[in-house]
Amino acid sequence: MEGGYYDQIASGYDELHGEEQLSKAKFILQNLEVKPSDVLLDVGCGTARALSVFGCEKVGIDPSFELLKLAKIPVVQGVAEKLPFPANAFDVVLSITAIHHFSDIKQALLEMMRVSRRDVVISVFKKAQKFKEIEEAIMSALPVHKRIEETYDVVFLARKTFG
Repeated sequence: MEGGYYDQIASGYDELHGEEQLSKAKFILQNLEVKPSDVLLDVGCGTARALSVFGCEKVGIDPSFELLKLAKIPVVQGVAEKLPFPANAFDVVLSITAIHHFSDIKQALLEMMRVSRRDVVISVFKKAQKFKEIEEAIMSALPVHKRIEETYDVVFLARKTFG
């Protein structure tokens, strides 16, 4: 998906979605250990405003150039299905309510797993048209250890294990 729609609404994005995204990020942080030394990637970061709750180094990626121009952290324009980062580059890889926009969900999940050293966290909008398909893809592609129902989303926490 290109940035089209989100490029058009970029100036009002935080007003429309900011508080909700921030609330979801806080919820994730309550269920995930993030150390100051961690490096976090947000896939589908939008303006990356929600990342302010994480006290670590942060990077965002999103297809919308206009949203990325509003970010206050390092960002890269790109898509989830082809992350331009080396394997095991991030301690935490998360995606907050963006997965239903991805063109190839399974490929995006494999990419998130590839670039993660430790945790992958996916927040899925409960009312997403393809919720069941997305949930099945997550459960089959990631080593999920926790599934938590939040007000609007279901949050899946996966941990990469070695050995």
